Amino acid sequence: MDYALKTYIDAITAGKVKGFAEILDNDVKFTVTRGEKIINYSRTEMLNSLKLSQNITQNCVTEHTIVEQNPTQAIVKVSMKYDAFSRINYVTMAQTNKGWKITNVSSVFV
Repeated sequence: MDYALKTYIDAITAGKVKGFAEILDNDVKFTVTRGEKIINYSRTEMLNSLKLSQNITQNCVTEHTIVEQNPTQAIVKVSMKYDAFSRINYVTMAQTNKGWKITNVSSVFV
């Protein structure tokens, strides 16, 4: 789980996309809530979006907390604190026969 989590955080905060595709489940779903608007992204859409920000470091402080974990599943809260707002990502991961994979990411801006 540690590798998948570190790879995810490195990708979204520092644009380090190498290895990111490998930690995503084929059916992963990304959901972003902005006010009353909910936007859904597929695996391909998220990979394409991250390629555009490759090697760009976000100007934020990032922390993570394991909300729940058992041998087959984990939910992690990843907080990205910017000067004027925060982005909170709830990352769901599952242990598969190919290692830990991200199955869902739900993000909200506060």
